[in-house]
Amino acid sequence: MDTEPHDIIPADSSEASGPVFEDFDPLPAGDNAPVGAEGLEAVHDVPVKVQAVLGRARMPVGELLHLTSGTVVELDRRVGEPVDIFVNDRLIARGEVVLIDNALGVTLTEIVRQDR
Repeated sequence: MDTEPHDIIPADSSEASGPVFEDFDPLPAGDNAPVGAEGLEAVHDVPVKVQAVLGRARMPVGELLHLTSGTVVELDRRVGEPVDIFVNDRLIARGEVVLIDNALGVTLTEIVRQDR
């Protein structure tokens, strides 16, 4: 029996040779609908913590207590190296710092895929 790529073969079928996937209709196109966000409406309002980490430094508590305005703290990154983007303390991307209308932002340049 010839099947189209979008056909679903029942799991108990003798012709089932792999996983069975259900087709989903995409959401209607809209200005606020991000690509790939179909079916995620229930989590759109869930808050997450997003951090852009420029670098890190280690120092003893005594040195930390002596920091004053204007003190330079050397970080473990060099100028031009990508910053790490964390969501809920999990590394998800790297990017470059940008300045837009006197505000700092980050342009994502790499999505980090971590094996589970």
